[in-house]
Amino acid sequence: MTLPNKHDLESEEILKVLREITLTPEMTQRELSSRLGISLGKVNFLVNALIQKGLIKAHNFKNSHNKKAYLYYLTPAGIEEKAKITYRFLKRKIKEYEQLEEQIRLLEKEVGEVGTSSGTEVSSGRQL
Repeated sequence: MTLPNKHDLESEEILKVLREITLTPEMTQRELSSRLGISLGKVNFLVNALIQKGLIKAHNFKNSHNKKAYLYYLTPAGIEEKAKITYRFLKRKIKEYEQLEEQIRLLEKEVGEVGTSSGTEVSSGRQL
């Protein structure tokens, strides 16, 4: 199995940001950072990049907790880009899943051969 490249990781982080903004548009960058496990600086960088690309917009609004909060929402271009990133992410994960399944089949075969030659029977129920 190959490691994802830097672009894949950034796309995955962008997808996570877009998904969270879709779910909770009034979330602060600090809350977004906490939910996603991404540093606040990285979230700020990603959000600003997405704003500059025209994928999200930010509007000031006032609430009782934070007098200068933002409301983030996806633009039509952002919705389209989110769909594209989701599709690419899904394709990559399906490929990883298929590779993992193949590794499991080979390992089960290997364990089965060892079990047969040593007189020990091994179940392929995948419960270890």
